[in-house]
Amino acid sequence: MKATNLGDFEELVLMSVCILGKQAYAVSVKLDLEERIKKPINISAIHTALYRLEDKEFLNSKMDGATSERGGRRKRYFMATSTGEQALVRLKSLRNTMYQLIPALSNG
Repeated sequence: MKATNLGDFEELVLMSVCILGKQAYAVSVKLDLEERIKKPINISAIHTALYRLEDKEFLNSKMDGATSERGGRRKRYFMATSTGEQALVRLKSLRNTMYQLIPALSNG
């Protein structure tokens, strides 16, 4: 594994891949995140994050067959690895612990 840290955007992309399951490819991740964060996202940022996550071994990908509606182009689907899922569990635990330590947030 090349790296074990996740940037904030990479974390969002990884979560989106996990949410989308077998339907996770660059455009579906883009649309999912845009709907959730209510901001436009450049598709090249999605591609960069997906390939970076794959390099870090948080994701795997596979190419699907070409279709006529895509002009004969193939689609790359992404899926989280166990390492990627474990990274999300660790981050969630760390964030929850830290939020509970903030007095103004832990009382309400």
